[in-house]
Amino acid sequence: MSAAQTPESKPAERVGGSGKGPRPQSDEPEFKALFHAWLESHRASLVDSLMRLGKQPIGSFFTCLVMAVALSLPMGLALLLDNVERLGGSWQRAAQISLFLQLDVDDQRGQALRDRISEMPEVAEASWISRDQALEEFQQLSGLGEALRELPENPLPGVVLVTPHEVDKAKLETLRQTLAELPGVQQAQLDLLWVERLSAILRLGDRFVFGLTLLLVATLLLVIGNTIRLHIENRRTEIEVVKLVGGTDGYVRRPFLYMGALYGLGAGLLAWLLLAFGLDWLNEAVVRLAGLYGSDFALAGVPADDGFSLVLGAVLLGYIGAWLAVARHLNELAPR
Repeated sequence: MSAAQTPESKPAERVGGSGKGPRPQSDEPEFKALFHAWLESHRASLVDSLMRLGKQPIGSFFTCLVMAVALSLPMGLALLLDNVERLGGSWQRAAQISLFLQLDVDDQRGQALRDRISEMPEVAEASWISRDQALEEFQQLSGLGEALRELPENPLPGVVLVTPHEVDKAKLETLRQTLAELPGVQQAQLDLLWVERLSAILRLGDRFVFGLTLLLVATLLLVIGNTIRLHIENRRTEIEVVKLVGGTDGYVRRPFLYMGALYGLGAGLLAWLLLAFGLDWLNEAVVRLAGLYGSDFALAGVPADDGFSLVLGAVLLGYIGAWLAVARHLNELAPR
């Protein structure tokens, strides 16, 4: 006699497995649903931050404007230094080495020596000034044209002007000694004191801009931190309720991080506009002054790469400032 089949045995047969029954459902939520929920949470936080900033347009604008002024100062000084360097032609040209040749060196030998020097790896450019050209320039600059014409022969030697690749005191002195030993060279002259002054001015400008940048970055972090702190205080009750029902620190922090990034974005764009219009306004006076000296020099605008870097840096500063402000007050926001 066969044993009776109990109801408890039927589920065991279905679970055990011919595979024809329904597949068991996973207890873990699907990745797609989690990712969609994550995107929706960030979208809601971003929209909420935009709406809150839009409700206070004047206050938000002036906060971005203060940050923009602080951002534009170091960037503007850096751009002015670049323009001043370009105005001087280059630091390398200020460190030219003058090779005074012997009086018996004619134009053919002088040009051959110039070509030989131009092929040196340490040399960026070499130019030849003949004896006649040197005399003509001296007559025009000195105002002694009539007296110089009475001389029986030209007393000035030919000159080769050498522009080095790098402005380094040790390398320039080595290059000067090498050039002084070339055949036909009577004297190789280099104003090392002027080179040191130029290098010192450049280093001073770089350090000043770097120090000012650090100071203003700290100022920006304080401004954005204080602004986010005010937003936190205005929403203290709401945050305490969110944490009471189980809201995580990340969920509470997210809207304020977006708010800080939006402040940074607005400040970066305003700083870019301030620099562009400021340089354009200053360029009118610079062009007029340069025209009086017979020069076509003009200030260069804000490069696109520098502009995008400025905006990106402002967004990062806003994000970091908001993070620091929320992290400081997050423990105080625990539900009571």
